[in-house]
Amino acid sequence: MKYWFNEPELKAILPLAASSAVRGLSSNFNTPRIFMGPNALPKGKGLGASSIDFIGAKCSKKRAFIITDDFAKRFSARVSKAFEASGFKTQIWSNALPEAPLSNVKECSEIMSQFNPDLIVALGGGSIIDGAKGAWIYYERPDVTDLRVLSPFEPLGLRKKAIFAAIPTTSGTGSECTATAVIHDTENNRKIPVANSDLLPDFAILVPEFTMTMPPKLTAGTGLDVLSHAMDAIMSPAASDLSDAINLSAIKTVFKFLPRAYHHGQDREARFRMLVASSLGGIGIQTSGAALTHSFGHSLGSLFHVHHGIAVGIFIPFVFQFYREVSDKYLEICDALKIEGKTKQERFHGLMEKVRTLFKELEVPLNLKDLEISKENLEEKMEKLALFTHEDIDSVFSPRPITIDQCKKIFRYAFEGKSIDF
Repeated sequence: MKYWFNEPELKAILPLAASSAVRGLSSNFNTPRIFMGPNALPKGKGLGASSIDFIGAKCSKKRAFIITDDFAKRFSARVSKAFEASGFKTQIWSNALPEAPLSNVKECSEIMSQFNPDLIVALGGGSIIDGAKGAWIYYERPDVTDLRVLSPFEPLGLRKKAIFAAIPTTSGTGSECTATAVIHDTENNRKIPVANSDLLPDFAILVPEFTMTMPPKLTAGTGLDVLSHAMDAIMSPAASDLSDAINLSAIKTVFKFLPRAYHHGQDREARFRMLVASSLGGIGIQTSGAALTHSFGHSLGSLFHVHHGIAVGIFIPFVFQFYREVSDKYLEICDALKIEGKTKQERFHGLMEKVRTLFKELEVPLNLKDLEISKENLEEKMEKLALFTHEDIDSVFSPRPITIDQCKKIFRYAFEGKSIDF
């Protein structure tokens, strides 16, 4: 299968386009309009204009198509009622599947086309929002037949039919604030990034109550996704002063509030802070890109069906040890977390220990072996694991270029939990 991110010209252009020299000449910073807090989604009339009023002002037909899944549909009645109270006609489609399979995305777009909305509302976790973005493309652009080959540099021309609002029910991917989506190519058992500036949602509505039913394991996994976004984005060559400030804030929030959310699921403040951190992490990678945590995590998740947040999070120590040979920007994270030391080496070890301590508190494995992956199965799939990692578009944002052989070596070190020494 030919994918857009395997084009040699694109691979050559992206590192240059992301460099500080080029971005310093001209860059931009975009986010959705964000409404957040317990009253972000109104239950009735209040003082002043509500989030729905702002959205409704951009929808002449007032037809809202709400995309959700079996887990998040418990919140769909409240969402539908809020829009209907402002004059919208709504339709709920609750058949979205985890990991956004291509066939499921296409099915969603076909039902959407029958309803003909001028507002698409994605209600759910990151893969539900991602799948809704894919369906949005098919709805607006029936001439597009395959999301796997779409170039990120060609405008899609969305919003001729509908605008997009995202309401996350997990605190992890930050998809409500990114112009990317990850779609599952089930035919080739591979996760495919779809990136285009047109995919940035118009509105994000952050309701902390919608995340309070997340079980502890999901809370841990999605929280580590936030941490990997923010930490990796700090190290990215495409980072900027704006993205650094945002990502450092997200990192501090995760270390302070993720354990609370994990141990006390009904802690409203912790849930709200993690929801905001998730959006901050999304804004951060939207500006500077994720890097090797996601390259490795995407491959591991595809071939071993490991939860995305765990898959990317578990590689944080290993890729940071790999980056350390060429960059000491991790010191900014140490400064934010008040990690002291007489030498850079002491501070780096302190940072890695803080990450590992968080993992232990969340009862998350520190190596691939403890994910119940056998050494034989790892070696059996090693060629694909390394190839998928090396080809993954997030590898472009690594501060240290990586080879296929180094990918294999990192997988083997991560299996044993061994520190990277090359």
